[in-house]
Amino acid sequence: MSPDTSAESNGRVLSQQVAELASELTEEVEQTRRKRITRQIAGLASRRGHAAGLSAASRVGAAWRGTQAGATAGWHLLRSGAGAAARRTGPARDTAGKRLAAGRDTAVERGKATGSAARKGAQSGGTAAWLGLRAAGDWLTAQAVDMAPRVPIRSIDALRRQYPGLETEELAERLIASSARASSGIGAAIGAAAAVPFIPTLPLELGVETLALVAVELKLVAELHEVYGQQAPGTGPARMLAYLTAWSQRRGVRLTSNGIAIAVGSPVRRQLERRLLAKAGQSTLALAPLLTGAAAGAVIDHHETRRLGNLVRDDLRKRAAPALEPG
Repeated sequence: MSPDTSAESNGRVLSQQVAELASELTEEVEQTRRKRITRQIAGLASRRGHAAGLSAASRVGAAWRGTQAGATAGWHLLRSGAGAAARRTGPARDTAGKRLAAGRDTAVERGKATGSAARKGAQSGGTAAWLGLRAAGDWLTAQAVDMAPRVPIRSIDALRRQYPGLETEELAERLIASSARASSGIGAAIGAAAAVPFIPTLPLELGVETLALVAVELKLVAELHEVYGQQAPGTGPARMLAYLTAWSQRRGVRLTSNGIAIAVGSPVRRQLERRLLAKAGQSTLALAPLLTGAAAGAVIDHHETRRLGNLVRDDLRKRAAPALEPG
């Protein structure tokens, strides 16, 4: 098997595992089992065999380190230039005016050179950061699109059987609450794992958390459509891509005459990529030092999933209301 084929296969394995575990976590009610599942999600990043994820994470990590190195180099050059300028102007103050002027000229020249070097370092770091951002966005988008059809969705009949006696609004609230609880557990688990120092797979852990949160929220979006009787048309994979687009737009499914397009470079894909990067930025809170990241990740992830659920529910509720009006 070629490296590219192997990487693609490993990427599919990762998205499949994330989809299954996130779905299981959302439906699980027993606390001990929920903790076990969140530990499994946190452990996905450190398992062997995820060459695709590790490669992408390595590129993103290298870009981030390049950003830091560029900024650090510029700062050291700035300090070095300032120190040298001070040493040259110090003796000049004790001599005639010409030497003082010469010292000042030297300081100015070295300051210019230092400033130029600092700017180059910052530009180099900025370029590395941009490339890393693009690599992260491409990888997350590809993983999310591959993962979407793999997320198990319960039909309205299955939901009614699992939650008997609940009215439409009660059922929607139950789904939002369980999804928010699942997101909170993921944020706490990733934050606890990241508290261990010197973890070489930290960028991938960030990607795994982001994908797991997307899987939880994607399942929520799809099942809210089931609850309000507004399922997306088409086959399973096409429907899930429609729900993924709705997730990125934070509202119910909107279909045009052309359907849903997730092609490379399409506006929908770019919007999805921006939303995923924003989600990844949210996930960085879980990587704070010690266990503060676990607490922050749990709170923020819980809040954001509930907020998304409320936005989608409100949109679907408004669209369902005219159909319920008499005559």
